[in-house]
Amino acid sequence: MLSRRRFLKTAAASTLCLTAAPAILRAKNLNSRLQIAGIGCDGKGWSDIQEMSTHGMTDLVAFCDVDLARTEMVHSLSPSAPIFQDYRELFAKQGDKIDAVTISTPDHMHAIIAIEAMQRGKHVYCQKPLTHSVREARQLSNLATKSGVITRMGNQIHSHAVYRNAAKALQTGMIGKVKQVQSWCQSTGHGKSGFIDRPKTNAPIPKSLNWDLWLGVAPERPYGLQDVYHPFGWRDWQDFGNGALGDFGCHILDPVYTGLKITAAPISISAKSTGMNDEVWPAQMTVHYVLPGNDFTTDGNLEITWMDGGLRPSLQGTHIPPGTALPSSGSLVIGETGTLVIPHYAPHVLYPSPDAKANVEKFVAEPSLNHYHGWVDGCLSGQQPSDGFDYGGRLTEAVLLGNIAVRFPGQKLEWNADQLKVTNLEAANKWLSRDYRSGWKLPETV
Repeated sequence: MLSRRRFLKTAAASTLCLTAAPAILRAKNLNSRLQIAGIGCDGKGWSDIQEMSTHGMTDLVAFCDVDLARTEMVHSLSPSAPIFQDYRELFAKQGDKIDAVTISTPDHMHAIIAIEAMQRGKHVYCQKPLTHSVREARQLSNLATKSGVITRMGNQIHSHAVYRNAAKALQTGMIGKVKQVQSWCQSTGHGKSGFIDRPKTNAPIPKSLNWDLWLGVAPERPYGLQDVYHPFGWRDWQDFGNGALGDFGCHILDPVYTGLKITAAPISISAKSTGMNDEVWPAQMTVHYVLPGNDFTTDGNLEITWMDGGLRPSLQGTHIPPGTALPSSGSLVIGETGTLVIPHYAPHVLYPSPDAKANVEKFVAEPSLNHYHGWVDGCLSGQQPSDGFDYGGRLTEAVLLGNIAVRFPGQKLEWNADQLKVTNLEAANKWLSRDYRSGWKLPETV
């Protein structure tokens, strides 16, 4: 348990604010070991930090969480490491003692923390989706390239054998060139909190939680009730999270993007849903993406359809026998000579056409890699691993464009990635970025 003295000392400094962002610095490790600070310390933050601690060349030198009660487990990993409530205080006081940070906060705080870290020359591991808005994703991607730091998005299945081998199966032509992709997720858009509107009652804010810091850049609102927002239900709420598509899109679409080497942005996006209000994401969504084709796809554009909330694709037009059960979440990749089923976090299944010549016996499976250790190794060697912010930003942009399209049901949004603009519906461009709450400003990334 944290002592009362330690609690009060940390909480009192929580309003410290940096007056100016420093110039971009190229990251340089303080010594042969990687000095890591963890921002967001429980839930996914705990697992991220704990995994980093298992690398033989890391030291955990600082922790930060707006809820001090959620730092007890990480404190046990490094009892001498100072604990902060405000990431700005961490950077101000420990900036010269850290090489890298992990960011495992709610989505709405990813960008502002990651940008400051990169501007200070710190390597960054940030949870998915990379940001809360499309414009933030572009800023992170561009800054990662300019700053020279090592980055990685926290969709760890990217390095697991199940997704690595699914991607390899696509790249080696096991189903021929790809015609269409259908991806789906069992989760609903507002199934974590169970609310469709703000609670009308308000519980006392826990003494360990700085609610103002938890809100951060988001609009002010009352604390509500335990678990409605903090610590678990925030993904449901448009101000803080990105629903089922934001939660799982960067996972489930990852082997598709990697396997088909998708580097182009969508040309158009359209969507429909069971309905939404101004607070939470729809219970069910269907999003249709059209992307430029490439060497791994058939002639013309590539179509990717996303479904969530328990919706499943039809087997019609695939090579899968009627009545075959599909996994609860995953992707169907329909090719010329077969269909590949890529379950979420399970081995892929091949359904070849009768005349297919795919030689499955010659397929050499890839092993799992440790996603966290791969980032640490990259930080120490200076070699950027896959799934950096260039890739993560591109995938995040696509996911978040789906969440914009669902606000305009039945309308096709024509997307110009170079201009960062929806060209045929000006009203949609409002949702590419967000207004930050008074007192919070995203650092300039010129």
